[in-house]
Amino acid sequence: MPHPFRATDLPAWADPSVPASSLDPQGASRRTFLRLGMAGGLALATGAHAGTAAAAGGHGDPQLAWLVGDHHIHSRYSHDAKYDFDQLARRGAELGLDWMVFTEHSNFGHRDKGAAAEHEEIMAARARNPRQLIFQGLEWYIPAAEHGTVFTAPGRHEVELLREFERRWDGKLNGWTADLPENEQRAVDALRWLAAQKSSGSVDDVLVLANHPSRLGIDSPHEIRAWRDAASGICIGMEGAPGAQGDADPDWVAYRGSTRAQRGEYNNAPRPDSYPGYPAEAYRTFGGFDWMTATVGGLWDAMLAEGTLFSITSNSDNHRTIWDTWRDGDMPPGESFDSLGWKPSPVDTGTPQPGSDFWPGEFSRTHVGVTRHGYLDVMDGLRRGRVWVDHGHLVDGLDVRLVGARGRSSTLGGRLTVERGTAVELTVKVRSAHRPNPHGVLPRLAHLDVIRGAVTGPATDRDSWQAPDTRVVEQIDTSRRFGTYHLRIPLGRITQSCYIRLRGSDGNRHGAGYLGASIDPAGPVPHDDNNGDPWADTWLYTNPIHIDVR
Repeated sequence: MPHPFRATDLPAWADPSVPASSLDPQGASRRTFLRLGMAGGLALATGAHAGTAAAAGGHGDPQLAWLVGDHHIHSRYSHDAKYDFDQLARRGAELGLDWMVFTEHSNFGHRDKGAAAEHEEIMAARARNPRQLIFQGLEWYIPAAEHGTVFTAPGRHEVELLREFERRWDGKLNGWTADLPENEQRAVDALRWLAAQKSSGSVDDVLVLANHPSRLGIDSPHEIRAWRDAASGICIGMEGAPGAQGDADPDWVAYRGSTRAQRGEYNNAPRPDSYPGYPAEAYRTFGGFDWMTATVGGLWDAMLAEGTLFSITSNSDNHRTIWDTWRDGDMPPGESFDSLGWKPSPVDTGTPQPGSDFWPGEFSRTHVGVTRHGYLDVMDGLRRGRVWVDHGHLVDGLDVRLVGARGRSSTLGGRLTVERGTAVELTVKVRSAHRPNPHGVLPRLAHLDVIRGAVTGPATDRDSWQAPDTRVVEQIDTSRRFGTYHLRIPLGRITQSCYIRLRGSDGNRHGAGYLGASIDPAGPVPHDDNNGDPWADTWLYTNPIHIDVR
């Protein structure tokens, strides 16, 4: 159906009418990276729908502009969060976000009143912040499982669809939280229902991502695979790293007197409805990343080894920012969250308040490759898997290509088809960090790890979580590299279908990976309780590129 919004204004760093002298160091660095990627051009076309690349690589592989975003943010329209939209949008813009998704918790008050009132505020926020793409979404209580992000493209029916989805399919509101086969089926049916709404034209697009999948151990491998397979292009991935990354910052722990604090609030143990096949380590983060993603040869790799894409993201899950001084607003007498559908605006106390999160864009970032600037273009980039994520603003820019015979290439999320025995090369362009991050530290990328896995086809055991043929095949020292630099990494002659992904680190904290040093000699590791300084242990991950051998 026709899109109801005009073409969105470009972010300032990509708008050639904005003088380079007026950009902050982060914007200037991003503009330089975009100019280099676009073969000397700067303009990033605007439009509501995905379009033709402004410039192309070999044989149609597009050159991309990378928009930075966060798909998991809560406002005072969630019962356990506190900020106004303008506070979040303003801080996100200051920290370099191009797009953001507000994902309020399902509640009766939100369903009945809050979602509609929130939509009016989102429409106003879009008008006040034309250079930002602001989505309305929902944090879904997945039946028999954890939470998930659900969000739609802006349009006439966006809030109606979210409210109806919440009413029909939310596990908490409908009493479907128990670990029962019928509830697992309801989650699959819910995803198929979303696909039907898109097919009917009720909304232009809708996406789902699984949130903090290892936190409680209740997202079993067969459930995650079932979500992926329920409806093509709807559930496209999961959080590779959860929010709440400030929970175990030692200074914050000392101030508030916490115990057993862990990055991501991953301080749990198995419970009766947890999947029994997960080890105890699965309930901790590794370098701030979820065990499913951080384990080379683990569940994420097991899904990629099936030959299909499943993306990862990173985000703030912002509810309450550490060291922030705002408290919840005062509820009117006789009212509650469910009676209003929201909470009053917060009040500044001047004293740090409880929290475990960072502002959107402050620490966790999801970079999405697009050829045009718009809501549907971000969603298209996410669906195509043109995604890499980083913590602590580890690098300013990254572009990854696999190059085969006659210059044919493919970028993140894509597929490169080659004849058996074809030599393939990985090319990586890196733009190092050019200014201190929000913590006041100039990040340095110490190394990039090349991870390779064999494609073995659909899993015969839907609860399997290991990919035994996946391992780190090369580590490239980047500690002395600065500015914009290029890496060329020969992968040899390809004789079997496989995939390639990258991981990078500041080099501060690592050890043998969970499945052993022969698979991952220098991977992320868990931290002790109360001693997880996120700024001193930062990583980046890319989505894979698959290689199909014929």
